[in-house]
Amino acid sequence: MKTVRRLVYAEILNAVLYVALGFLSLFFFFDLVDELPAIGRDGPLGYQLTHALLYVCLLVPSHLYELLPIAVLIGCVFVMARLAQSSEYTILRTSGLGPWLALKTLLKLGLVFVALTFLIGDYLAPPADRAAQLLKARFQGRISVGQTGAWLKERQKESSASVNVRAILPDGSLSGVRIFEFNDEGYFHALIEAEKGQFVPGAWALVNVQRTEFNKGEGDSASMARTAMPAYRWPTELTSEMVSAAVLNPSRMRIVDLFVYMRHLEANRQSAQRYQIEFWRKVFYPLSCLVMVVLALPFAYLHFRAGGIAGYVFGGVMAGISFFLLNNVFSFIGNLQNWHPWLTAASPSLIYSVISLAAFGWLVLRR
Repeated sequence: MKTVRRLVYAEILNAVLYVALGFLSLFFFFDLVDELPAIGRDGPLGYQLTHALLYVCLLVPSHLYELLPIAVLIGCVFVMARLAQSSEYTILRTSGLGPWLALKTLLKLGLVFVALTFLIGDYLAPPADRAAQLLKARFQGRISVGQTGAWLKERQKESSASVNVRAILPDGSLSGVRIFEFNDEGYFHALIEAEKGQFVPGAWALVNVQRTEFNKGEGDSASMARTAMPAYRWPTELTSEMVSAAVLNPSRMRIVDLFVYMRHLEANRQSAQRYQIEFWRKVFYPLSCLVMVVLALPFAYLHFRAGGIAGYVFGGVMAGISFFLLNNVFSFIGNLQNWHPWLTAASPSLIYSVISLAAFGWLVLRR
């Protein structure tokens, strides 16, 4: 069976590689076309074609992470259909490759794709995507979200604070920092405004700071004291990953960073539904490669006429695209309807698992 495994694995790996390269080339072209209008515009340093090419190249790992399960499905469908059309799979069946042994063989290869998808999505794509955003910010000036920037909340020992960061600068520092401090009774106590800020262990090092304190006196009297400082160290547990999570796309974050930020939101009584769904998506998405190889196996048991393989490969392409769309749609619906995060993330894989196992049982075992 080692010879059979080497034959099947080599064919599938080559097919998946070609499909992935084809999709990546297409996305590379689309991303480059989207960047063309920004080339030559006035900016701090000037955004040129070489910068656009580098930016698009840094987006390739993220696209590969999203497309790898689809490439696995299309590659496996093509190989299984081609082996069936040329009667090679019939010869393998007469040599002892039964349905369950074939399923076991494909699942072993699927585990390799699962590990590869996880490594790309958790260790390669997040730093590459962050580097791409910082590269673009170097020429456009900053990374921001919305009209007012990112908002975060932190509960401290005897007080709480709401933090507003207008933008992240290309060097990773903060721009336009505002900190609203509240006392233990929930009353507004102080406002800290800083031009810039840097992350240091256990605190933020703020520059050009203006601190305004509001003190309540006896009766209805109140006073306000304003202090200007060239530098100020504000103790906090808010890290650069948490600020990036509020500014950048959460789907580009590592699983560990998502989990830490999710726990931070829950500890501060903020809605973490969106990040919980993204966390469980990151957990279940690599496992979809197993679903894809199972879905492709029944194609080896079909009877093809001359030239009929193209239609089945097209069907595999449509199945892969539908899985990608369903995965995104369930995330939006689950966030709107407040579904359980793990169920929202796992539903597309569960639906396609049922379809693949039903097809396997009908085409392989019954026929």
